[in-house]
Amino acid sequence: MPGTIPKLMNAVWYEANGDAADVLVHGEMPVPQPAAGEVLVRLGASGVNPSDVKARAGSRPMGFDRVIPHSDGAGTVEMVGEGVDPDLQGRRVYLRNGQWQRANGTAAEYIALDAGLVHPLPDNVSFETGAALGIPALTAAYAVLKDGPVDGETVLVHGAGGTVARLAVQIAVDSGARVIATTGDMAKSGAISALGAEAVLDYRDTDLAAAVAAVAGAGGVGRIIDAEVGANLATSIEILRPMGVLVGYGSVLRPVTELPFLKMMFKNLTLSSILVYLVGDDEAAAYAGVVNDMLERGVLEVPVAKVFPLAETAAAHRMVEEEARYGAVIVKTA
Repeated sequence: MPGTIPKLMNAVWYEANGDAADVLVHGEMPVPQPAAGEVLVRLGASGVNPSDVKARAGSRPMGFDRVIPHSDGAGTVEMVGEGVDPDLQGRRVYLRNGQWQRANGTAAEYIALDAGLVHPLPDNVSFETGAALGIPALTAAYAVLKDGPVDGETVLVHGAGGTVARLAVQIAVDSGARVIATTGDMAKSGAISALGAEAVLDYRDTDLAAAVAAVAGAGGVGRIIDAEVGANLATSIEILRPMGVLVGYGSVLRPVTELPFLKMMFKNLTLSSILVYLVGDDEAAAYAGVVNDMLERGVLEVPVAKVFPLAETAAAHRMVEEEARYGAVIVKTA
């Protein structure tokens, strides 16, 4: 049951962009109050995504005088605002978009946010694991399923050592797809195979298209899921069979790239760019349902690389920046 809500909470914030050690401040601030349509969540854990770290470093304007970072988290609904189902109070939840176009994210003991941004957290899932779900898991489900069912389809997932891609492999396999995965670190190939990938290939292969074709066989690849669309575009177009779909959720290495439109047109290919932050609440709830079903059945692995105390949020940011990890980086807020 919900407990007594204090007047002050521990939180981490920044008032200028810069290096984590220089700008992140740990201290106290007032506990927010839920407005109409909102819930107040007592957070147990906060997830640190690459987008959170880049935003703090200055990849986009702050937009606010003070920012509590991080968009993902998990905890318990302590209070509901006007117009919100009172049965939500006391529920274990995970959330998304905590700091998307908002000043106050999840690097705190409490967060007030729109009730549509929280999703039920299965009883068999810890807050630390729940804090790794939100944006990564919903991005993975969105990428795999938004362009139609994948049952019987051959799906290529690039960069399967990464958090989102690793989840996408599992969701695609559970949805009936035959999955081929790539990685730049073949030391991770065993772990990726264990997720259900039929083959794990090195994406640095100079003839990756031929290597994929050898595994895919006559049916070819009908869908590609990629976090580096620009860098891989020419190869993806070569790999996809006619009527195939390239789903992209990032393009950091080559954000601006030439689009070989005629090659795509003559194969009738679709380039589908996605940003889960913009997905409506009903659609997000449907993808959360897919994720939760797998969690409840124990068939979705969500590894956590390390859990930091709230006071060491700067160290958590550094770990995400270093990228040499397998699993999510979490900050324990309670």
